Amino acid sequence: MPSNTVAQFAEELNMPANVLLDHFRSAGVELDSVNADVTEADKSALLESLRRSHGSDTGKKVVLTRRKTSEIHQADGSGRSRTIQVEVRKKRVLVKRDRSDLAEAARAEAAAQAAAAAAPAPEEAPAPQAPAAPAAEPVAALRAAEPAAPAAPPAPAGEAESSPAPAESAQPESAPVEAAAQNEPAEAVAPEATHQDPVSETPVAEAPATASEPAPAAEPAPRVEPVPASSAPVSAPQATPGKARRAPADADRERARRAAEEEAAALREMMRQPRKVLRAPEPEEAATTGTLHKPAGTKTTVKKESEGKKVIKTSDVSSSWSNDGRKKPSKAETLSPGAGRDAWRAGGKGGGRGGKGGRGKGRRQAEHQEPMQVEFIAREIHVPETISVADLAHKMSVKAAEVIKHLMKLGQMVTINQILDQETAMIVVEELGHTAIAAKLDDPETFLADTEAASEAEALPRAPVVTVMGHVDHGKTSLLDYIRRTKVATGEAGGITQHIGAYSVKTDRGVVAFLDTPGHEAFTAMRARGAQATDIVILVVAADDGVMPQTKEAIHHARAANVPLVVAINKIDKPEANPERVKQELVAEEVVPEEYGGDVPFIPVSAKTGQGIDELLENVLLQAEILELKAPVDAPAKGIVIEARLDKGRGPVATILVQSGTLHRGDAVLAGVAFGKVRAMLNDTGKPAAEAGPSTPVEIQGLAEVPAAGDEVLVLNDERKAREIALFRQGKFRDVKLARQQAAKLESMFDNLGEGVRTLPLIVKTDVQGSQEALVQSLLKLSTDEVRVQVVHAAVGGISESDVNLAIASGAVVIGFNVRADAPAKKQAETNDIDLRYYNIIYDAIDDVRNAMSGMLAPEKREEVIGLVEIREIFSVSKIGNIAGCMVLEGVVRRDSQVRLLRNHVVHWTGSLESLRRFKDDVKEVKAGFDCGITLKGNNDIEIGDQLEVFEIKEVARTL
Repeated sequence: MPSNTVAQFAEELNMPANVLLDHFRSAGVELDSVNADVTEADKSALLESLRRSHGSDTGKKVVLTRRKTSEIHQADGSGRSRTIQVEVRKKRVLVKRDRSDLAEAARAEAAAQAAAAAAPAPEEAPAPQAPAAPAAEPVAALRAAEPAAPAAPPAPAGEAESSPAPAESAQPESAPVEAAAQNEPAEAVAPEATHQDPVSETPVAEAPATASEPAPAAEPAPRVEPVPASSAPVSAPQATPGKARRAPADADRERARRAAEEEAAALREMMRQPRKVLRAPEPEEAATTGTLHKPAGTKTTVKKESEGKKVIKTSDVSSSWSNDGRKKPSKAETLSPGAGRDAWRAGGKGGGRGGKGGRGKGRRQAEHQEPMQVEFIAREIHVPETISVADLAHKMSVKAAEVIKHLMKLGQMVTINQILDQETAMIVVEELGHTAIAAKLDDPETFLADTEAASEAEALPRAPVVTVMGHVDHGKTSLLDYIRRTKVATGEAGGITQHIGAYSVKTDRGVVAFLDTPGHEAFTAMRARGAQATDIVILVVAADDGVMPQTKEAIHHARAANVPLVVAINKIDKPEANPERVKQELVAEEVVPEEYGGDVPFIPVSAKTGQGIDELLENVLLQAEILELKAPVDAPAKGIVIEARLDKGRGPVATILVQSGTLHRGDAVLAGVAFGKVRAMLNDTGKPAAEAGPSTPVEIQGLAEVPAAGDEVLVLNDERKAREIALFRQGKFRDVKLARQQAAKLESMFDNLGEGVRTLPLIVKTDVQGSQEALVQSLLKLSTDEVRVQVVHAAVGGISESDVNLAIASGAVVIGFNVRADAPAKKQAETNDIDLRYYNIIYDAIDDVRNAMSGMLAPEKREEVIGLVEIREIFSVSKIGNIAGCMVLEGVVRRDSQVRLLRNHVVHWTGSLESLRRFKDDVKEVKAGFDCGITLKGNNDIEIGDQLEVFEIKEVARTL
């Protein structure tokens, strides 16, 4: 941008506008304000004024500044990488010399040397003084001899000081004599500054000259003697009378010049050497000071003596800079990775160069030390079932960041406190080169094995445990009800069994313990537990229904548990019963009856009339005799949890089946993660019992929490040991659960990223553990790609106020299965409009949730054709376009309907109507058999004989 005003010119010069305005006024340029225009003449006047005030030689100086910015990456103490900005600044100063001044100075110096050679120096030389005194005398004399000559500005000396490197890079092979001839003004200042800081003399002989020429050929002297700039105009005849008087000064000046040349040569030699010199560390010199092989007074002693005082540079040494111990880089600096670069990492008060800063020195020493090479050692790592990332890293003697990095490579984002499962941890151990061994924690459950081994009692015959299994509504409970002579089935909700019922039945041949399992598909886990705890399975199949899915499942469970089957073909009293078809279907499932050469007895029975019941019991007891069932009686009880629930008045209640030993009231029991004392015990009829032997189902109270159905029940002599084992199991269960949840989250990370996926949150509360398990599994199976069921919380017991608060926070629907909400929970739900739903039948709960999910589905859009119109006439109107005179052939035409233009029964255009008229009136619809006028929105391409198909888009509710 051209600088037309003072403000713009000041912005271009990067200086305040009012200061520039003052400079203009000092130069004689009258400007009113910073907004006044500036001409080229004004700028020239300002330049001349500045030259007069600051000297004309300043225009001959060129300063080149170069900045280079780079980045380095350095790891900090914690191992994280950090980016650091580094800026390197280089400055070059070039001074242009006048050829006439150089020639005159050379001639004057040649004449002075000739006069000095003609008149020999006197024998009696004055005593040597400090280098500054003799150097100052001739300068003062020359200035006195020429009062009118302008003094040499001090700027060239300062400029020459800052440019030793450019001189060397421009002329690396030039001789010291040529460098001295090119820098006469700088050489003139050098003798005066001898007594000052030695650094000021360092670049004297290497100051660059942009316009340098060799001396004329007529000069007799082989070397050009530099003289001060102020003595350049002095002629040879004026210098002749004082030849003898200036001889000592010339000799001193010659010595100073030679010292400067030697120092410049030493400096160039040092600059040519590589910056980074790597040497093996040598022993400290201080340790050998004063020994026999190194007497006192050596370089080390001198250095120690001179540490406390300032070192004065003298002309006796070639270069005091090279011998200055404080300026020499230390061994740590020379060997450090950052030697020769800017000390950007130095700290402390030492100015970044390691002066007095103890921290900077210590850091350089730390950098000097080479990292210890640690040899890899392969270890055997014992990996427990669960372990945190930090513990795993500690076992392998590596940093936790290494373990996290390998886990990230395996696709798992973990933290240092993340709990890993055993399989993942073993993979990481193998990846890092160690040997992984699956191990367990210090398991207190080993005490249980010792207890079992110690208790060896006599085994006596016991009653068989029989499980009744089959498809839903095939008559399992009715059959068992006839055996028990009670009315259990009529009292169940919906007439179906939703719990495992445990009963003990006395027959003429002995006692039989029956387990009645649910037949609904949701109760798969219940049937599996029933098959595991049983000795014999009665498979009930309806004669009028045949083999169904749950029948096949019961067969698989019985085979998996390796228990014998007894098939009861029920409902043979019905007219449509067909036992032979049932046999054929069971043979297809590899259940072969005895009459066909198999080993499975088939007994036709009727739970309604009692036909075949006695024969069924005989076959069951016969199978039990073949199995020779025995169990110890006088031993601590051992059994399995059939069902568990949380009773509001009695607390956790568990239905258990004693498999061996005898359970007494007051025994300390351990059931999975639950422990406690048997406070009360009821038999299958609801009456209190003092003890329960093998194959006896009982209901116990006194546990600390609700156990899981299927857990093993043990009686321990020490309640404290039972508590310890239970707490250990709780912690292990929690860790395993968290590890599985983490793995599941990683596997399903992108499942919910699809658009349009909605979630139905639910809170499920049931009366027993088995119902909760079955209901949750059935509800989760309803999830689709568009709507998913999320069970926020599922537990056993009534609906409490905390459940309602959780529903408020998550927006969930509370489902109560055979449970109700208490008064505070109802009040809280009514206040916050929380939906509480109660169910007694699992079918109803599943159907309602399915309907709710259907309502969350996006409706489906369908097209429905509502009419057909034929174009019989076309009217052209200039402002409107083509108007179609139409006859409605079928259905109806509505004003807001969509239409398709059909030409030769091919869709030609699809759009909407712009207007619909009957005679001259706008109408909403026209029915079949009437004519009308129609204009199409955005389309005038119509012909006589075209047809318009009228349709509407309707939204249809979708179902799952």
